[in-house]
Amino acid sequence: MTADGFALAATTNDLTREPKARDTADIIEFRMDSAEDPIEQLANYDGELPILATNRSRWFGGHAADRGRLDQLMAAAEFDVVEMVDVELETARGMQWVLEEFREQDVELVISFHEFDETPDQETLDAIIAECARYGDVAKVATYAENRADCLRILTAIDTATQNGIRAAGIAMGELGSHTRVIGPLYGSALGYAPLESDKSEYAPGQLPLHRLDSLVEMIEESGTDSRIFEQLDEEYPSRQEVTQTE
Repeated sequence: MTADGFALAATTNDLTREPKARDTADIIEFRMDSAEDPIEQLANYDGELPILATNRSRWFGGHAADRGRLDQLMAAAEFDVVEMVDVELETARGMQWVLEEFREQDVELVISFHEFDETPDQETLDAIIAECARYGDVAKVATYAENRADCLRILTAIDTATQNGIRAAGIAMGELGSHTRVIGPLYGSALGYAPLESDKSEYAPGQLPLHRLDSLVEMIEESGTDSRIFEQLDEEYPSRQEVTQTE
């Protein structure tokens, strides 16, 4: 984690690939829901980076079956290398007792909310982040950006939450929102997510590869908001430019 509290998570379902992220990431987001033998992988893990365990159900954009999903996530939390676990806001609302069991394992809770079709209005977005923070240590909100105003709302929500003392992470999904992953740290985002370049699993739309995101975030930190970043994003995601021009 950097001095400003931002941590870059390398997303993968294969822990043997941790060395490829070691020079760039601060933590590994281990996608248990798309991993082969996830508990065995954790038992054999000898990497240097700590782990954020995620076992996303099909209801929330993942691949895990509901039956046994939380038991498997709890089993992961028992490993010392697992420092954080991701629990969906909907799960936290209905099963608060599970959160207490996770806390007994001395892990931090990332309470996450995902909206794959739109971005809520500002008031709703602020309320969702506040509710996530009430249940956990980090409030993560990922919504789909249909236009630039959606991106601005995410960034505003993260900035507001940060000013209120909340550790929050905000992402606008989709190619149009890809730049929010780069400039999010400027607004206080506590976590960034990026897959390894050759990872075979499918993750959130609009994600930038790990080393690419790291270089862009570093450019931001060195020079502040810079048009070069958006030029590079447009080169990599031409449809982002087309969508922006047709709004």
